Amino acid sequence: MTHILPSMPTSRPSGCPFDPPKELVDAREQSPISRFVFPDGHHGWVVTGYDLTRSILADPRFSSRRELMRHHPVIDYGDIEVPPAPPGEFLLMDEPQHGRYRKPLVGKFTVRRMRLLTERVEQITAEHLDAMEKAGPTVDLVTAFAKPVPAIVICELLGVPYEDRGFFQDNIDKFLGGEASDEEVGIAYVAVQQYLAELVAAKRANPTDDVLSDLLDSDLTDEELQGMALILLSAGFDTTANMLALGTFALLQNPDQLAALRADLSLTDQAVEELLRYLTVAKQFFRVALEDVELGGHAITAGSTVVLALNTANRDPARFTDPHTLDIHRQDGGHLAFSHGIHQCLGQQLARVEMRVAFPALLNRFPTLRLAVPAEQVALRPEIADIYGVKSLPVTWDA
Repeated sequence: MTHILPSMPTSRPSGCPFDPPKELVDAREQSPISRFVFPDGHHGWVVTGYDLTRSILADPRFSSRRELMRHHPVIDYGDIEVPPAPPGEFLLMDEPQHGRYRKPLVGKFTVRRMRLLTERVEQITAEHLDAMEKAGPTVDLVTAFAKPVPAIVICELLGVPYEDRGFFQDNIDKFLGGEASDEEVGIAYVAVQQYLAELVAAKRANPTDDVLSDLLDSDLTDEELQGMALILLSAGFDTTANMLALGTFALLQNPDQLAALRADLSLTDQAVEELLRYLTVAKQFFRVALEDVELGGHAITAGSTVVLALNTANRDPARFTDPHTLDIHRQDGGHLAFSHGIHQCLGQQLARVEMRVAFPALLNRFPTLRLAVPAEQVALRPEIADIYGVKSLPVTWDA
C-alpha cells in the first residue's frame, strides 16, 4: 500500500529544533517513499529513506533541470512557466551542460588547494574572535562570527572586493532566507546579477589572483561566468554560515558532546561530519523522472517531481545507529549532507576547512560560551527556507 503524505510539513517538533519535521520521520517509518500532491495539483513523491535518496542522486534517469520540475512543495505559483536555468547556474542542469561548467572548477576546489587556505581561514577566524571578545561578553554569533567568516573566505576566493561582502550577505539572505516577499527576492536577485556582471567585466579588464580570473582563459562567456559566480557565492556563504551557527547551537544544547570535544580536539573532524549529518542544513533537493522508473516497489511516471528529504535520510535508522542522537564519536559515516553523484557539493572541502578551524577556535577562545537567552527563544529560519539555520544566536561568556 502506498503511503501518502498529505502536505509538506513546515515546522520542526516543539523543543527539538535540530530534528526533521515529525511528519517526515513518521512517513519514513511507514515507507522510504511516499506519495505527495504539490499545491498546484502535481502528483509527485517524497523520498525519506537513505538508500533510495542516495540511489536517485546518482541516477541519470532523474533530472535536475529547473524547467522540468515543481520547485516548491508548499507555495502554489499557479501556471507560471519556469524557464531553464540561466547560463552558468549548473546546479539546475544535467549533463552535458552541467559538466561543461563544473569541470573547469574542479581543480580550484581540491582537498590540497583548500588545505592551503587553512592559514588564511585561521587568520580571518581569529580576527572575528578578537572582535567578539572586545564587543562582548554578549553578542549575536550569527552576525559577529558565523556569517562574516565564510563570506570573507568565499569573496576572497572569487575576487570580490572586501568592502562589497556586506552587499552579498544582505542580498543572499533575502533570496535564500525564506522570509522575504517574492518582490524582495526578485529585487535582491537582480541586484546580485547586475553586480556580478560588472565584476566579470572588471576581471576581463584587470585580472587578479582569484578563481574568477582563472576562468577567463576558458571558452566561457561573461554571462556564463556570472551565473557560475552566483552559484559559488550563494553556496559558499549561506550553507557554511548556517552550519557554524546551528552547529554551535547544537553543541551548546548537547553539553556532553561539547565537553568531549573540548577535552579532545583531535575529534574535530569527526565532530564536523557528525554535525553535518545531524543538522543537514541543505535539507531537501528536487529531481524529476525523465522516464518511467520503478522505485522502491512503486511506479514513478515520467515527468513526476521527486522531493529528496536529505535531513530525514540522514536520520534513517536503517543506515545510522541511534540516528537522532548527536554523537561526535560516531563511526558509521557516509552522510548525504553534501549530496551525492554528479551534483555532490563542489565546495565541500572548503566548508570542512572552515568548520574544522572555526569550531575549535571558538570553543578555545570562550571556554564558558553559552546561550544568552533560553533555547526556545533562539530565532530559527522557517522550514520553507532553502537552507535551514538560525536567524540569530545570542551567546555570552564569563569575561
